[in-house]
This record gives sequence, C-alpha cells and structure tokens, in this order.
Amino acid sequence: MADNDTQPARKPGLPLGGLLIAPILDVVGRKVMTALDQIGGLFYLLADSMTWIWRGATRRKVRIGKAAVVSQIVRVGVRSIFIVSLVSGVVGLILALQLAPPLDEFGQRPLIANIIGVAVLRELGPLIGAIVLTGFAGASIAAEIGTMVVSEEIEALEAHALNPIRFLVVPRVLASILSMTALGVIASGMAILCAMLISVTVLEIPYATFTSNLVDQVKFSDFFSGFIKGGVFGMLIGLIACYNGLAVSGGAAGVGNATTNTVVQSVVAIIFADLVFTAAFFALGLV
Repeated sequence: MADNDTQPARKPGLPLGGLLIAPILDVVGRKVMTALDQIGGLFYLLADSMTWIWRGATRRKVRIGKAAVVSQIVRVGVRSIFIVSLVSGVVGLILALQLAPPLDEFGQRPLIANIIGVAVLRELGPLIGAIVLTGFAGASIAAEIGTMVVSEEIEALEAHALNPIRFLVVPRVLASILSMTALGVIASGMAILCAMLISVTVLEIPYATFTSNLVDQVKFSDFFSGFIKGGVFGMLIGLIACYNGLAVSGGAAGVGNATTNTVVQSVVAIIFADLVFTAAFFALGLV
C-alpha cells in the first residue's frame, strides 16, 4: 500500500499546525466562556442580593431575618476566630524572625516594627483571614446549599413562594462580609502582637522602640485599606460559595465539585481583587 494511503485525512487548506492548535483553542475558548458565564452569574446574584437587602432596609413588609444573619455570623465568623488568630500570629512570628538578619546587616533591626506594621495592615491581615475563611466557611456554605439543591429543598422553598436568594443567600453573604471585616482586623492585630512579642523577648528590641516605630510608621490609610479589603473579600467568599452551591447538579459528586470550585475560585478572586485594590490605592497615593 502506498504511503499516501496510510496518512490521516487533512482538510484542504488547513496545515498540520492548524490541526494541533484547533483543539487547544477550542478548550481555551470553552474555559473562557465558562468563566464569563460564571462572572455574569455572580454579578446577577450580587444584584439580586443587594435588592433584597435594600428592600429589607426600606420596606416594613420585607424583613431579613436577624436570627438567620446572627446564626451565620456565629458559624462563619466567631468559630473562625481561633484558627485565624493562630495562623496570623504564627505569620507575625515568622516575619519578625525572617526580617531580623537582613536588617542587621544595615544596623536597622528596630525597623522590623515599621515593615510588619505596614505589610500586615495593608495586605497580610485581610489576606490571611480571607484564605482561612475560604477553607473554613466558604466550602461549608457551598456544601450546605448544594445538599439542599440535591435534596430538592430549594424547590420546596420556591413551591411555598419563598425566594431562596432572600432566605438563604442574603444571610450568608451579609455574615461573610461582616465576619471577614472583623476577622481582618483581628488577624492584623494578632500578627502585630506576636511580632512584637518575639521582637521584645528574642530579638531584644526595646518595647518602647518597637511601639514608637510602629505608631510613627502606620497611618490611618493603612488600616482603612485593609478594612475595605476585608469586607470585599468576605463578599466574594459568600457570593462564590452560594453561587456554586445553587449551581450543583449530579448528586453527591456535584456537591464535592462545588466545594472544590468554591475554594479554588475564592482564592483566585481574592488575589485578583487584592491586586486591583493595591493598584487603585497606589494610583490614589494611599500606599
């Protein structure tokens, strides 16, 4: 048999490189369209949630259950305080010990307070809190709502004319925003406190010097930027968790995929949001 008969058929005018690139472009295109579809869904969910919050604040007949919000704050925020404090405290210890040797080369070990104060308040405090909260509470919210979808509890709510966004999503999003805002402050405080403890006891930096450098370096804009980031990170965690939970299909496997997607997507969204905020604050001269 001739060699030409054994070669795969090729479309006229399409080179071999095109045959290799076409499947890659197809996969990339599908991923991009899926990502855009999810971003659109998140914006729609945010708009719907904000609408219900506005109605609850302005109309007497529409009420957002305070008990539901408080219970979610306890579940999402209060129960996360220990693990967030532990992780941020250890990060503060690590930063102090890592900064000491390079600063010693310039005889500026007391500047540990300056660096840690700015880095923790602007970035590490809310970032650590958000990442810990994603694994601690975000996956749990997605799994809970996903299980309700699989067991047809969402359909039961709709059959009773109860909007699932109002009764399920809004309390969890509000709780995530409020909890993450507070956890960002707690994480920053614990990191600075532990850094000060190791600096005073092990690195032999006088307490008065550490506190003086910290107060002189840190500005209100540093605290404000971290405070705003914490609230936005919490909103992203709550929205992504609820969206993935409501989009569950396929039984128990779908619930597992929803929890995994929630953690991955929340971390990616938090990092990109942090980049956007940092660029905006830099442009405004707040950094």
